[in-house]
Amino acid sequence: MRGVVVLPAVVAVLFFLIVLPAVAQPVTITASPSTVHQGDTIFLSGNVSGVHTIAVFLFLVGPDLDSRGVTLENVNVPAGRGLFTTAPVDMKDGTWQYAWDTSVILGNLNPGTYTVYVVTAPVDHERVSAGPYATTKITIEPSEAEATPIPLSPWSTVLALAITACAGTMLLSRQNKSG
Repeated sequence: MRGVVVLPAVVAVLFFLIVLPAVAQPVTITASPSTVHQGDTIFLSGNVSGVHTIAVFLFLVGPDLDSRGVTLENVNVPAGRGLFTTAPVDMKDGTWQYAWDTSVILGNLNPGTYTVYVVTAPVDHERVSAGPYATTKITIEPSEAEATPIPLSPWSTVLALAITACAGTMLLSRQNKSG
């Protein structure tokens, strides 16, 4: 009979030690959509719980970027030392949101997969373990304008040759008249 009483207690302890901490994260982040073309807008949002802050700090890590992370507006600027992208936290419900317009980024953000970090304290990628943080992956694809070439008509080559022949004939005619 004693084993029957101990089992529910063990299950309850495991629930509070393993399951509950995984559910109640101090800060969260989602990206919508998570795959975009260069120049699109990504909507970042999340929640902060158990941490009293008026803003969250965002930075980006990925290929060809500074290892400390970079701001979302200028990928040439390393995150840290007061330089972050920030999003205000609604003090009533702990939500935050940020619309990241990738068409107005300073610097070169190449196509690839990146990680966006949200932290509750102004720390960079090298010090991120010092406080609560969350991440989300985003994929940047080439802009649709670059990805879709404009098809040329087969007659465009013929037209180009005709224009070149006419221009050449006119130049030869001018040289013969002047010389």
